[in-house]
Amino acid sequence: MTNSIERGIEIENHGIINEIFGEFDENLDIIKKELNVDVFIRNGQVKIYGDSEAVNMGEKLIYNLIIMVQSYKHLDKQDLRYAIQLVMAGREENLGDLLKEVVCVTASGKSIKPKTLGQKRYLDSIKQNDIVFGIGPAGTGKTYLAMAMAVQSFKNKEVNRIILTRPAVEAGENLGFLPGDLQEKVDPYLRPIYDALFDILGPETYSKYVERGLIEVAPLAYMRGRTLDSAYVILDEAQNTSNEQMKMFLTRLGFGSKAIITGDITQVDLPKGKQSGLKTVTKVLNNVKGIDFIQLSKYDIVRHPLVQRIIDAYEKYDNSN
Repeated sequence: MTNSIERGIEIENHGIINEIFGEFDENLDIIKKELNVDVFIRNGQVKIYGDSEAVNMGEKLIYNLIIMVQSYKHLDKQDLRYAIQLVMAGREENLGDLLKEVVCVTASGKSIKPKTLGQKRYLDSIKQNDIVFGIGPAGTGKTYLAMAMAVQSFKNKEVNRIILTRPAVEAGENLGFLPGDLQEKVDPYLRPIYDALFDILGPETYSKYVERGLIEVAPLAYMRGRTLDSAYVILDEAQNTSNEQMKMFLTRLGFGSKAIITGDITQVDLPKGKQSGLKTVTKVLNNVKGIDFIQLSKYDIVRHPLVQRIIDAYEKYDNSN
């Protein structure tokens, strides 16, 4: 490299070195490629070579990764790539905000934390407002984090029950023609919600809460005519509600309740010509006190890195057509 400089960082703990750079140095390869630097590890010292700007970013990244590993005990590729994004954007000081908060602990002992600044902003809004709209692409943790907050609120006795609902668009909210009893009719539409609850609570605890009526999972059509007091209510896939359904849902909220509405306005499955209630509500309620709209982006995606690239590709395609 021309005009290259060298910087050294001492890391005495070999466990931290192994965690940062990964098995078979797979994380090391990502760092070198993304920052365009050479990195070598010798006798507990990390050596960074490259042009001054790249080496400065590499140094900031390593110091932040040390702090992350000390806090998380584990560094996955998602955490690494997000840390690189923040360092390259000059926002590495914000990484500390992500290390302070644990929403709840799952049945398997995994800590649920915000993994991006967008997710942190989303969680902060949920704490401060009674109605929050989490809008963004697939994989940004909209529903999962909302459920984690609901479970924690229930455990803290802030609400008496959790109600989870989503529109069954494919069946036009009319599930009668499907075979089986009521539960078998709605299961295909509610499966993603079950999966998240199983992960957070564990199947046994989830089943116990459902039997006692403390957790209810139902299609949106079954919310009509009800008043939901002292409840944590989550409406998932809200982009597939009509204007009438969205208004119906929002006016179910009773005393001591909180509602989280999640959706992706780029994935509307309604019949052609039918307006999405989620798109309309952003204009109707945008300035109403106590209601907040949080926009998550592709940079908040916490799934496989390919998901972000897929969304990028679709955006480019839509813009060109």
